[in-house]
Amino acid sequence: MADYQAPLKDMNFLLYDVFSMEAMWQSMPTLSEHVDRETAQAILQECAKIAEQEIAPLSRQGDEIGVSFNEGKVTTAPGYKEAFKTYADGGWTGLGGEPDFGGMGMPKVITALHEEMLCSADIAFSLYPGLTAGAGLSIAKHATDELKERYLTRLYAGDWMATMCLTEPHSGTDLGLIYTKAVPEDDGSFAISGTKIFITAGEHDITENIVHLVLAKLPGAPAGPRGISLFLVPKYQVNDDESLGDFNNVSCGSIEHKMGIHASATCVMNFDSSKGYLVGEENKGLACMFTMMNFERIGVGIQGIGAAERSYQNALEYAKERLQGRSLSGAKYPEKAADPIIVHGDVRRMLLNMKALTEGSRALSTYISMTLDMATYGEGELKTKGESLSALMTPLAKAFFTDLGLDNTVAGQQVLGGHGYIREWGQEQLVRDVRIAQIYEGTNGIQAMDLLARKVAASKGELMQTFINEVNTYIEQTSADNMQEFIQPLKDANIDLAELTQHILKAAQGNIEELGTSANDYLHVFGYTAMAFVWAKMAESALAKESSSDEFYESKIKTARYYFARLLPRRLSLAASIKAGCDTLFDIDESLF
Repeated sequence: MADYQAPLKDMNFLLYDVFSMEAMWQSMPTLSEHVDRETAQAILQECAKIAEQEIAPLSRQGDEIGVSFNEGKVTTAPGYKEAFKTYADGGWTGLGGEPDFGGMGMPKVITALHEEMLCSADIAFSLYPGLTAGAGLSIAKHATDELKERYLTRLYAGDWMATMCLTEPHSGTDLGLIYTKAVPEDDGSFAISGTKIFITAGEHDITENIVHLVLAKLPGAPAGPRGISLFLVPKYQVNDDESLGDFNNVSCGSIEHKMGIHASATCVMNFDSSKGYLVGEENKGLACMFTMMNFERIGVGIQGIGAAERSYQNALEYAKERLQGRSLSGAKYPEKAADPIIVHGDVRRMLLNMKALTEGSRALSTYISMTLDMATYGEGELKTKGESLSALMTPLAKAFFTDLGLDNTVAGQQVLGGHGYIREWGQEQLVRDVRIAQIYEGTNGIQAMDLLARKVAASKGELMQTFINEVNTYIEQTSADNMQEFIQPLKDANIDLAELTQHILKAAQGNIEELGTSANDYLHVFGYTAMAFVWAKMAESALAKESSSDEFYESKIKTARYYFARLLPRRLSLAASIKAGCDTLFDIDESLF
């Protein structure tokens, strides 16, 4: 596998040329205290070093050795505990955390790029700090001051880690079916009893304590999702002086043996009257947990980007070195025994697909992160717009980026041919590791339904119109002649997205099943259109530097042309499938399957 090189130049191009983030940071009083261009660049530079030098080298042996389980104890692969200590000592676990409790208070646009580098280096490693960051967000927003004081500082410092415990053997997507119980105790705590499965980092030897956020039901709670509460349940109790106290009857029953992410401990967790503490209000735990879940959904989307970037780097290096055959138009390297396979049209197609979709995903992820920062730190109309756009685009980030992540790792495997299928080159590990990203944190089908039913249909199209208006404003403000090759197809795609949205909403009034059968294709139409928006912005920024001798900008312009010519048209076939309606799906009786 090629040595990972963090795409810092592309990241800085997005932050300062495409999205002008420095001006936004300075306009937000809370952010202006913590971040400026110099600080952000230093953070990303140092993150690149730890990803490239400390974490990426662990990936191969982490995959081959994995985690081990013995009598309730989980041991991580060699090097992971030491690498996490180096990571935590650098302050990375608190990068986006609340400054009042020792966090660095960095905005999402910075933490998202940091997450991408971790995921490119090793998805399995990234899961440990990623879940801790998400749990910290929920605790900071919903927990009592006492719980914040006791737990956040240690989580941000990397002394302890955290998990989220939702799924049970009989209850996956439908969390209203959970059995885990919470019985009130005289001291104000709760006795938590139940079993949770598929718990990432539920047990390990990296930190001395693990803080679990657990969904459970109180006695007499309403049935279904409205009766769910959220509890903080530590592996070990914490004394008033913050030292560790008694074992809290939280145990690991077994670990899962998985297709990929072997170095990540995926656990069956048992809670046996474990002492827990209410987070948020009784019977409103699902809303509190969604603070973490939405954070993790974007994080999982970033896993797709990270894997795609690593795959592209591997495939590009291989395609430049592997000699096979001659170009159809004649030898390009006559002095060699054969041409490098990068001269062949189909290999170039795969590489350009990977390049355009990965760079487009990074840009779109940065835009979505910017909307989250607008919602968190903005005021007035800016805050309202940020809330609308981030709500709309969270399911897109999770599903679209992970679908493309798998596509791009498989494409990289195809470029490597037989070498992509064997373990020696490491490419097949990327395919195995990223596959789970389409499944956990809500399957991509669920994300598509969240987008179309809960966001678009429930708002009668208003949320989607917020995005469409954003694109229209950009189109109206961009009149330069050299941008029209990008602006016109973007305008067409935006008009078609608006019309398709209304078509589905009208069709669903006649048959509600239209939402379910259209959702996946609709999410991808939205994704390709949104990516066209950010590719147009990247092209505009690169064209402004066209006089530069730096090939980076020439590459951006030509990749943008490729995206608009070869990839954006995918939306048309997806729209045609949607307009075909749902009858052909439901005309087939179950017995005919």
